[in-house]
Amino acid sequence: MNVNQHTPMASPYGQPQPGYGQSGYAPLDGGYPAPYAPYNGPGSAYQPGAPPQGYSPFTSFPSKAVPANTVSDLSSPLDLGPSRGPPTSVPPPVSAPQSYNQYSHSQGDIQNGPQPMIPAPQRSAATQPYSQGAMNLSGAQLSYQQHYGPLPTVQQVTNQMTGMQITPGPPTPAGPGYAPPHSSQPPVSTTYSAAPPPSYTQAPPPVSSAPTQSPPLGGPAVSQQYYGGPPPPTQQPFSTSIPPTSQQQATYSAPQPPSSQQTFPPSSYSGSMPPPSQAPAPPVSQPQQSFPSTQPPFSSAPPPVSQPAFISGPPNLAQGSFPPRASLPPSQPGSFPPPGQPPTSTPSAQYPGSMPPQQQPPASHPSAYHSGPPPPRGQMPPTSMSQTTHLPPGPLQQPPSQPGIQGSYPAQQNGAFGQVRGPQPGYPGPYPGQPNYGAPAPSPAPPAQKRLDPDSIPSPQASDMPAVQKSRHRIDPDAIPSPIQVIEDDKAKCTEPFTTGIRGQAPPLVTTNFQVKDQGNASPRFIRCTAYNMPCTADMAKQSQVPLAAVIKPLATLPPDETPPYLVDHGEGGPIRCNRCKAYMCPYMQFIEGGRRFQCGFCSCVTEVPPHYFQHLDHTGKRMDCYDRPELSLGSYEFLATVDYCKNNKLPQPPAFIFLIDVSYNAVKSGMVSIVCQELKTLLDFLPRENPELDSVVRVGFVTYNKVLHFYNVKSSLAQPQMLVVSDVSDMFVPLLDGFLVNVNESRLVIESLLDQIPEMFADTRETETVFGPVIQAGLEALKAADCAGKLFVFHTSLPIAEAPGKLKNREDKKLIGTDKEKSLFQPQVSFYNTLAKECVAQGCCVDLFLFPNQYVDVATLGVVPVSTGGSVYKYTYFQAQSDQERFLNDLRRDVQKLVGFDAVMRVRTSTGIRATDFFGSFFMSNTTDVELAGLDCDKAITVEFKHDDKLSEETGALMQCAVLYTSCSGQRRLRIHNMAVNCCSQLADLYRNCETDTIINYLAKYAFRGVLNSPAKTVRDTLVNQSAQILACYRKNCASPSSAGQLILPECMKLLPVYLNCVLKSDVLLPGADVSCDDRAYLRQLISCMDVAETHVFFYPRLLPLTKLESGSLPVAVRDSEERLSKGGVYLLETGLHLFLWVGASVQQELLLSMFGTASFSQIEPSLTSLPVLDNPISQRLREIIDSFRAQRSRYMKLMVVKQEDRAELIFKHFLVEDKSASGGASYVDFLCHMHKEIRQLLS
Repeated sequence: MNVNQHTPMASPYGQPQPGYGQSGYAPLDGGYPAPYAPYNGPGSAYQPGAPPQGYSPFTSFPSKAVPANTVSDLSSPLDLGPSRGPPTSVPPPVSAPQSYNQYSHSQGDIQNGPQPMIPAPQRSAATQPYSQGAMNLSGAQLSYQQHYGPLPTVQQVTNQMTGMQITPGPPTPAGPGYAPPHSSQPPVSTTYSAAPPPSYTQAPPPVSSAPTQSPPLGGPAVSQQYYGGPPPPTQQPFSTSIPPTSQQQATYSAPQPPSSQQTFPPSSYSGSMPPPSQAPAPPVSQPQQSFPSTQPPFSSAPPPVSQPAFISGPPNLAQGSFPPRASLPPSQPGSFPPPGQPPTSTPSAQYPGSMPPQQQPPASHPSAYHSGPPPPRGQMPPTSMSQTTHLPPGPLQQPPSQPGIQGSYPAQQNGAFGQVRGPQPGYPGPYPGQPNYGAPAPSPAPPAQKRLDPDSIPSPQASDMPAVQKSRHRIDPDAIPSPIQVIEDDKAKCTEPFTTGIRGQAPPLVTTNFQVKDQGNASPRFIRCTAYNMPCTADMAKQSQVPLAAVIKPLATLPPDETPPYLVDHGEGGPIRCNRCKAYMCPYMQFIEGGRRFQCGFCSCVTEVPPHYFQHLDHTGKRMDCYDRPELSLGSYEFLATVDYCKNNKLPQPPAFIFLIDVSYNAVKSGMVSIVCQELKTLLDFLPRENPELDSVVRVGFVTYNKVLHFYNVKSSLAQPQMLVVSDVSDMFVPLLDGFLVNVNESRLVIESLLDQIPEMFADTRETETVFGPVIQAGLEALKAADCAGKLFVFHTSLPIAEAPGKLKNREDKKLIGTDKEKSLFQPQVSFYNTLAKECVAQGCCVDLFLFPNQYVDVATLGVVPVSTGGSVYKYTYFQAQSDQERFLNDLRRDVQKLVGFDAVMRVRTSTGIRATDFFGSFFMSNTTDVELAGLDCDKAITVEFKHDDKLSEETGALMQCAVLYTSCSGQRRLRIHNMAVNCCSQLADLYRNCETDTIINYLAKYAFRGVLNSPAKTVRDTLVNQSAQILACYRKNCASPSSAGQLILPECMKLLPVYLNCVLKSDVLLPGADVSCDDRAYLRQLISCMDVAETHVFFYPRLLPLTKLESGSLPVAVRDSEERLSKGGVYLLETGLHLFLWVGASVQQELLLSMFGTASFSQIEPSLTSLPVLDNPISQRLREIIDSFRAQRSRYMKLMVVKQEDRAELIFKHFLVEDKSASGGASYVDFLCHMHKEIRQLLS
């Protein structure tokens, strides 16, 4: 089942790392308890074989969660379209070797990467069960057109429904309102649809099929998954007429009513909103997907009866009368036959690619694409059961939903295609020796499948089809790689602590909760790489286009059960370093000559060991004290820096915090001023400190401003604070030295008096204009005068239009969006702030900006200083004290309390062969190597890109060392060192086997978001698509075993690259909707530039949890981000890292509403609710615990928004359902996958 790229590693937290007994290395004081625990992922309750816990989120939205697919280990083919003419009509020979048995080497032994190189055996046409994520995007389908036009109107949908017949089917486990998934069956006549399921249970399989459980017939598995797609030429996937027997083996499906919408109550959508299922184009849970059957999808000769396709008894009807989908024959979890060629009754040449809209028959015709009457039952194409991934057929058809299939959708717990289902009695597992995670099989294939010529897949923008037709010919979303499946599989694999001692070992995903044991490489909490196998040469790197980068979070907070980096004091001599490259002592240094000298691992230079550091070597050449010294045995540690590492060669003063509060009319009226002053009275007791027992040494100062600045003397000897006004803002100076920066405990009474007086003093102000540049200059001058580093907290409300340095004008112009001048909206208006930022960095003055705008404030310009100094921007648009106070105060508290380093310089050294060439994040660079940060806190990540400057060797691997010199909040100068070693490879297959998609996306997003400063957003999007297509095309060309061009083949560890990349392309920065302001885009662009991998992951692919069944101790398994996964009877929590939404379906049970909201009626829930009532029942308590735990994991407080189905606010919520087509024109996941496949094919041809 493992879909994921990582080898099993770490377990949940538990065993603390053994400490070093040596007195000199006491662990750093823990400081505050970690402000937020590492991201736990959607829940630990995932058990590989457990049946879902009776929870069915889907009541009446059509669902498409077709379940568990076996997965191959190195690549995941998805069939996106044929590349050959229709196959001939002879059934494939029985013995056609099945190429794909990823499990042949022993089950469970999933390795990332190709198996031993054996010529790829041919896959037999029909036995290719769907390997996870595989899909054939090529059915007769217009992949792109389909979603880019207006969605269907209610009238169209109604018309469509009237012509459909509905046949009864077994009851559905989900309850009466459950709408069966749309399958892409054409509405066919009832005779066909009602074939009773049992009649197929034991049908003989087709010639080529291998019995489900039989050993693979073919040679060793080639490790890759074919997502559907035409089998190799020797096999004839379908021919045109099918004898009755073959139908029996293939259509293990329940009766299948023709109509697709049938159980979808009209009430579930209102007005002109398309039914939820349509938005993302439903047809998909269908047939093709989980058919285990092993038979050529449409083959013409009657199959021999010798091998039963299913080894034993009839399918479990309760599960839905189809054989479980997981019981695919062992030998091919990978490839799927292409969507079929139409049976005889359809002239196959009829509409070669996408059917032009005007030719489509009305929805009520019995079949959307065949010219004659539906084929008689005997001729039904055998559902191509195994082809779970090809595009459903024909352009027009709205797949009928199948009641039979309803049953087959057991409760959908994670909405993923690899869903874990309860085992089905009587069916063997998907590969030998494995339990069967039975999943329902979908219904029979459509009568006439047309293969879509991939070249006719329009690119995403071409949309002129009428809406109703768009959602017709769809690939099954369950047949394409599911992020949820990958995440859950990774959690299941990760059962013990991740030890960092093995070079080039990829860590568990950021969504997995694991414990780290440092054994010589930095923890993944500090450094994550895009590739843990670096290409040996620049040519190979260029050929693959895989970005070589690391995301480094130098001061990351560790969970309580992991030891913080040890602090090593080498005395006056300071840290031991290489003479030539200045790398710091680390586990990669090799001691020679009995321990008297060491050879540098980075540059190979030999350096003398200072006498005080000498130690004898043991018989292996290691120092005797190796395990007593953190710098010789660990990946991360700190050195106490000597005076030589300090500015001007003198030890630093403790830092200062200065609070600068806007007191203009807007600030006072919104309540911001009184809230800030009230909060600061208590917050000043929580200034950062390393030892919780001691008082903080951070000093504080206060300034208020509008068009002029007011400084306050709060010296402890004063009875009342004194105000000094500076009205000459063009030449800023600080009017007092003594009494401005004070110790909180000494001046507490004066400070409290001041904070009480400020709101009263300015309560009646009429001043609306503000300045901004002089405010930062004032704070900077104060820090210069005190000769210390520090942080400015600026609380600001409006565009600074008053006469002063840094004055701005309103330049928001939506007409520039989409033009070549769009980039100017992201660039600062004036150069004043760039110069000011440079001065701030030189002084170690970091700026955090809290914005409370009611209109355009030019975040692109105001954010320059915070972003360049390592600070943060927080934005509370239309701030209202009542609803936004909680979010603002939580952000402020965390921002003031978190551990932070000042006056920091970071340098990344690498071993010979590669070097750091580019950096992304919130910092300033005055040369090409040093990243300068006036402030560096525990939330800031820096992404570093590496390029080759020479060859690397497979023996030595590649090394990197990140050294950060900073002043701690206690005023101590330190060096924090993180070391990382990765493998090097001379084979592309090894590179593709050990990549991390989440980190690649972090890099690509930052690269793109920086790109919009210099290029139009469309150019940036095209560049991203092109680079990703090159990455996947290179894999296909050089690493995948030969197969038809109609198949999309993805490397196992990158199979989620398309879905995540599409989320980046659709983001508000690159493709804004009409309601997204220029300020919002600039804000997000700056925010994402310093995010770590866990934050970009949840930002681009939000976490969506069904809450119908809440158990203590474990989180429900997430579902995919698509409207089709929502059930009217469900409640869902969606988390983006910045927002939390609680979506409530219109027909949720009264008991659940009472437990959560204290009201039994949906209509009585307030639509604008931002917090949940505290009720004394287990569900309410558990829900609030989950929300609190999500908030604790994120660096910014997420405000909760309750969204009722069909409420106006639902549009905002739907914006985050990223697998669907977006309102701004972004493609759905299915469409984008087709588009990527087309791009890859163009590159390959």
